[in-house]
Amino acid sequence: MTPDSPQLVSLGIQETQLRPLLSLSDSELLAWLTAAGEQKFRLKQIRKWMIQRRVQSFDEMTDLSTSLRQKLTAEFRFSSFQQVGHQVASDRTEKLLLKLHDGELVECVLMRDTDRRTVCISTQVGCAMGCVFCASGLLGVKRDLTAAEIYEQVLVLHRMMEDDERITNVVVMGIGEPLANYNNLMSALDVLSSEDGLGLGARRITVSTVGLPTKIREFARSGKQFNLAISLHAPNDKLRTEIVPVNKSIGIKELLAAADDFFEVTGRRVSFEYVLLSGVNDQPQHAEELADLMRGRNVHVNLIPMNGVSELLMTAPGEPLTRRFCSILESRGIPATVRKRKGADIDAACGQLRLNRTES
Repeated sequence: MTPDSPQLVSLGIQETQLRPLLSLSDSELLAWLTAAGEQKFRLKQIRKWMIQRRVQSFDEMTDLSTSLRQKLTAEFRFSSFQQVGHQVASDRTEKLLLKLHDGELVECVLMRDTDRRTVCISTQVGCAMGCVFCASGLLGVKRDLTAAEIYEQVLVLHRMMEDDERITNVVVMGIGEPLANYNNLMSALDVLSSEDGLGLGARRITVSTVGLPTKIREFARSGKQFNLAISLHAPNDKLRTEIVPVNKSIGIKELLAAADDFFEVTGRRVSFEYVLLSGVNDQPQHAEELADLMRGRNVHVNLIPMNGVSELLMTAPGEPLTRRFCSILESRGIPATVRKRKGADIDAACGQLRLNRTES
């Protein structure tokens, strides 16, 4: 049903003013069903349609009665989002810009590889971490996303995929600092990984953080086998504080101690992400210093050539310098790879599509 459909207009209701159905907890939806004179088993049916199947409206939920579908349409929004931007790269990477009920914008991305379909999602509107190479935080942080707003990004992309495609991995590496929105993040991941939800294995879900030690330790003790990636970006505190300002109140020593604790508790190897910035953190001495930090730890270093952002002056080093950096790490016994760039011919940098729309 469209926002100006006769049924909604006659009720004096705009569709955008309705509460998104997925924002209701199970107890809230059950209470609504009871008040509407519906049976309790409808709860599981509705959740299955909303989370596991690729429908675009309540009308497509064919095992629900016509009257129940009409009630749902009259009282709830099917989606938390309005799609306001969609870019498709030559490598079939797809990026969506989504408008929330309050007009704020977030991004999510679908990346295709031969045997993988990976979704990258956001956890906040904006970001407070201030990383100097990232477009996500240039406008500051506005608010946390709700649990439903986090996991529904995955569902939106799932509905867009071909019938023979399935989401295999989720990376929480979009706009925002995931561990700064910890409770909503974990609730969202529960939906994505549970059998009643999307059914992804916990080891197929990776959470990326700039490194909040207390939250890393809490994450380690959650009892889940999610992967952890830490955005390091520099091998010493002086440089890291210049690149990641929040490091001033943390420090690499404390961050590494939290990473060690995560490995001890979970047995899961930690990935360290390192965005290569030309002339800033990409020199041989930086690679040597990074190798010293990583030595003796069960880790993996993921080197990431910076995605270009027009508002920022920094650029990625050329391929020879990137390969040299990686080779130094490998020669010191540190497992390292260079992340393959995806969506290079669209607004691939995290937060860039949102920034461009906001500033236009």
